[in-house]
Amino acid sequence: MESHYFYQCINCQQKYPAEKIEENLFYLCPSCGKAGKNEPLRGVLNIVYDYDEIRRKISREHFLRLPAGIPWLYPQLLPLEYDVSGDGLKSIPQKLLRNLVLPSNQILTFEFEGTEILILDDTRNPTFSYKDRASILVALKALQMGIREISAASTGNAGSSLAGICARTGLKARIWVPESIPLAKLLQIQSYSAQIHLVKGDYDSAFDLSLEIGGKLGWYNRNTAYNPLTIEGKKSAAFDLFIQMKGKLPDLIFVPVGDGVIISGIYKGLRELVQLGWIETLPRLVAVQSTGSDALVRYLRTGKFEYREANTLADSISAGAPRNLFMAAEAVRKSDGIALAVSDEAILNAQKMIAEKAGLLAEPAAAATFAAYGKMKKNGQIENGTNALLLMTGSGLKDVGALQKWNTTPEARSAAEWKDIFGVK
Repeated sequence: MESHYFYQCINCQQKYPAEKIEENLFYLCPSCGKAGKNEPLRGVLNIVYDYDEIRRKISREHFLRLPAGIPWLYPQLLPLEYDVSGDGLKSIPQKLLRNLVLPSNQILTFEFEGTEILILDDTRNPTFSYKDRASILVALKALQMGIREISAASTGNAGSSLAGICARTGLKARIWVPESIPLAKLLQIQSYSAQIHLVKGDYDSAFDLSLEIGGKLGWYNRNTAYNPLTIEGKKSAAFDLFIQMKGKLPDLIFVPVGDGVIISGIYKGLRELVQLGWIETLPRLVAVQSTGSDALVRYLRTGKFEYREANTLADSISAGAPRNLFMAAEAVRKSDGIALAVSDEAILNAQKMIAEKAGLLAEPAAAATFAAYGKMKKNGQIENGTNALLLMTGSGLKDVGALQKWNTTPEARSAAEWKDIFGVK
């Protein structure tokens, strides 16, 4: 049976049947794909569907009635085999799918300087990060392909996500992480019984090593952008926003950017809504980086990639060589968006403020979006009445070291001392 989608290279534009790519476990374009050391990937594969056919089968009104957080309810927009006479995925039992749903009420609001700001809260996902969107899709694909072992390089969130989702689906995970990984994320990965491989070096070193060793040993790879399903998984946030906001999307969406897969996925989901005729214009995407890891900002300014070792406390957006740099740049350009960098100090201040004002504990990479919002607001780059949304992509409990930087250690006192302080006899 012919698949309902095909793969297309973003560089040479060559198209490939799904069967050729998946049966041969190709990740990048067979013609021009390249995964060079410390550089963006060449020949990233984009998955394309028959949008005219989908539009004939699914109406905008029907789609908006679907619950958020359950992407396999629209399998026509996913690279998975499904039963055309029903609504189930082939080879995937319903009881397993019930273990993989995301929260249905992901949108929060809080007020900042008299303006209401929206938040897409992915800190409550199964492993407390946005990366579950990609890991779930990769795991489902592995099950349909009869694969039992998946490998991934990560700064922490993608690794803990894959480890947790593999635990829920009965798969084995092998996670490659830099030795600088926050302790909470390291323990989370280990707790899910994944095989963890600690690399002396940075994330870029872990990424390259995972490809070299995993490729020779035949492990299925979940690396961001390298596996095109990671982009497909992360586009589901655009659909969730569309559903929860009843078809009225925000004007600005602030996205933390490391490797560039989240912003690429968001853009792809939004572009597909346009191709389906369900929205007319794209929200502007704001790519947010740390000043210590700003490869996308520099690339958009100069048109050239220059490798610089990343140095930021926001580990989830720490990438000297963003692997999906070119798709991320396209997402910014084609959405009429911008890319900007904020300092680690601003990120910590934003983390503190969003915890105090919104009651949301976000990790530094996620809090960077609020820092960027404040910077743009101060510079007059956000007009009054603009509807802005921040992606909160990971829980603050994944990096308690960052929290310790702005929280003081309380002093323990005896009962008698506390009574004396408050004047209680």
